[in-house]
Amino acid sequence: MPKAVLELQDIGKPIPKQNEALVKIYSSTVTAGDCRIITFDFARWFWLPGRFIFGFNKPRRNIPGWEFAGQIESIGKKVKHFNIGDKVFGYASGISFGSTNAEYLAISENRLVAIDLDKIGYEEASVLPIGGLTALHFLRKAKVKKGQKMLIYGASGSVGTYAVQLAKYFGAEVTAVCSRKNFDLVKSLGADYLIDYRKEDFTKNGQVYDVIFDTVIKTSFSHCVDSIKQKGIYLTLDWPIIQAIWVSLTSTKKIIFGSAADKADDLVYLRKLVENNIIKPVIDRSYPLDEAVAAYEYVNEGHKVGNVIIMNQ
Repeated sequence: MPKAVLELQDIGKPIPKQNEALVKIYSSTVTAGDCRIITFDFARWFWLPGRFIFGFNKPRRNIPGWEFAGQIESIGKKVKHFNIGDKVFGYASGISFGSTNAEYLAISENRLVAIDLDKIGYEEASVLPIGGLTALHFLRKAKVKKGQKMLIYGASGSVGTYAVQLAKYFGAEVTAVCSRKNFDLVKSLGADYLIDYRKEDFTKNGQVYDVIFDTVIKTSFSHCVDSIKQKGIYLTLDWPIIQAIWVSLTSTKKIIFGSAADKADDLVYLRKLVENNIIKPVIDRSYPLDEAVAAYEYVNEGHKVGNVIIMNQ
């Protein structure tokens, strides 16, 4: 990623609207999605829609980042559920970016969730929304339950680390596909079996699964079809719309794709799982805000484990 793409600048502090809170951000994240937007690295079928959505020559918003955690510094007149000094986290969705890789963020109160720093830190809270919500959404869509066999491809990434833990929590037997250097980590998250994607093609080992979840868009339904049981499900972060329709008409198997809704209730659910030591966020590296370019370059290499955060002191 060219260094000229990102640079640190001083800008004015945002002013919250009547229904917004001004949050002093202590922790935000860098995701693979952020990097794809900055470099316009879209799938071929999504190239034109991506330009309409995210901007033709550059991202519509200048400040990247979606996830955050911090403390409320001021509130608008119509804010009802939060007060100055409250510790919060959330997901600042919007066209192109949510603008969270910054010192301050003005955001609607309905996008905030309270945290107790004695139970969960800013760093842990800030990495819950994207990876956690995505994993939870897809596992719920697939109705993953006790006794099922599930394979998770990309098990050491942000979505993957949450998917392994949630699948085990829901009672499934989990086979995790990742690089060998991440075996110990993924095993500690609960994976029952491990496959090194560099050494073995899981579709050739004769095993079949109720659910296969590609969390990194590196496989395809066509490649995995023989490893999916009848009435089984293939989950993907890609958008194979036409193929999904065709499969639903011609097979007992099913493709589920799409994106997760950022519901505050689901963030509360995930926060409680962390507080009760049922799941744990995985953080690879932490960078100060003035080293954000280095953080993006690292994530863009495609080998991060779990999540990468940017901290404001």
